[in-house]
Amino acid sequence: MTPVLHPFVTRAHLSVMSGITPRGQLFTLTRRRPLTSAESIAFLGHVRRMVGRKLLVMWDGSPIHRSNDVKSFLANGGAQFVQLEKLPAYAPDLNPDEGVWQHLKHVEMRNLCCADLHHLSVELSLAVKRLRKKPSLIQSFFAGAGLEI
Repeated sequence: MTPVLHPFVTRAHLSVMSGITPRGQLFTLTRRRPLTSAESIAFLGHVRRMVGRKLLVMWDGSPIHRSNDVKSFLANGGAQFVQLEKLPAYAPDLNPDEGVWQHLKHVEMRNLCCADLHHLSVELSLAVKRLRKKPSLIQSFFAGAGLEI
């Protein structure tokens, strides 16, 4: 007999922001609610401190990336350590960070069925930790997007 899964439908979700470096570093920010512009700005600051140099950030057209808070942040000194480049509308093939999500979804978390949001959060955290131990794989995501490092 074929097993039947009965999903528990909820609006609860995880929001995750990530960034990778040509050195094979992976940074993430996870929340159990929608991410805000302020959190995006804080994430950039954290990554900048960890990397120690100016960042080239390729962002999609998400509203939190285009907000007045982000514009104000850049105008008030943020542009000194962050250069933002907007990706063309829906161009995942040009975004090396998409390789992270493809790998997490289709390799690290393949065939995973979580009981609840907490379980998903734990499994995602473990998958990210495993991926962080593979800097050469993270670097390959740049090549997959047609970018030289």
